[in-house]
Amino acid sequence: MDWAKAFGIAFLLVIFIRGCVIEPFTIPSPSMEKTLLNGDFILVNKMAYGPRISMTPLSTPFVEKKWYSDFWQLPYFRIGGNPTIERNDVIVFNYPVEDEFPIDHRTHFVKRCVGLPGDSIGIIDTKLFINNIQQNFNDCTQHNYTIKTKDAGLDSTFLNENNINEGGLISQKGDYSYSLTEKNYLKMRAHKNVISSEINIEKNELWDETVFPYSQVYPWNIDNFGSLYIPKAGDTLKLDSNNIVLYRRLITVYENNKLDYKNNKFIINGDTTNKYVTKMNYYFVMGDNRHNSMDSRYWGFLPEDHIVGKAWIIFYSYDKTKQKSRWDRGFTKIK
Repeated sequence: MDWAKAFGIAFLLVIFIRGCVIEPFTIPSPSMEKTLLNGDFILVNKMAYGPRISMTPLSTPFVEKKWYSDFWQLPYFRIGGNPTIERNDVIVFNYPVEDEFPIDHRTHFVKRCVGLPGDSIGIIDTKLFINNIQQNFNDCTQHNYTIKTKDAGLDSTFLNENNINEGGLISQKGDYSYSLTEKNYLKMRAHKNVISSEINIEKNELWDETVFPYSQVYPWNIDNFGSLYIPKAGDTLKLDSNNIVLYRRLITVYENNKLDYKNNKFIINGDTTNKYVTKMNYYFVMGDNRHNSMDSRYWGFLPEDHIVGKAWIIFYSYDKTKQKSRWDRGFTKIK
């Protein structure tokens, strides 16, 4: 009985710590390189934004997506109130468009929060603007470049020394495509075998139908996007036949209302109206690997009830390609 009690107390303590204080996650993709690498193991600080109480109490601890019952669902509640996220925080959240799962059982994503509630965000030729002010890229921000070379092309020593590993040869004429930080782009441009290096940009007005809000009314792509206003709690959104594509999911899915459009009028929960007052704060997130990230440019606003916590520390890292540990990344703070 003593052993059983000790095990039970330890188990409950672990559940409490993982649920309310700190939880480990693994980085499964390169969307945040060079900030976070595929194979990094990180700790997420849930106290930073206030612990989110489980919305699906009938769940098996530590198991994502499976082994739960949605028979009993609790409303969203966060200890300490609304999360106080700062611009450029690296945050962990539940993927908003996995509607088949409860919110707290959706896949965990990690991105950088670039837009806060009440901000207007725009992207012009890959350059990010917040409230019409251009934002500087951080040292880890990457974009895809096309590089033309002569003679022997790019040698592996140069690539390894500068940790350039995402991309490769795309033609037998000596053309390469690589994801580069601004620092590595300058080094690449100065390489003796490089003839030219050019950033890949989707031109303005070249509509990408996979980019939010999936409407030709807003012919956006990942390199030329917006301007888009990010709603905050209590905002009154004026609705029309054009902008409803921006807010339909917010109104119906994230804030659980019934929305109809009849005879050029909006009907929300049975009431005819041309406006909607938001209940939650929303955010806009992007991956540091800008051309290789599934983020808000593709699926829109991030609701506050999907936010898990702040990415805090890399406690271990394993390079799956080289099958060895990256000891130099251990216990480094995420910025």
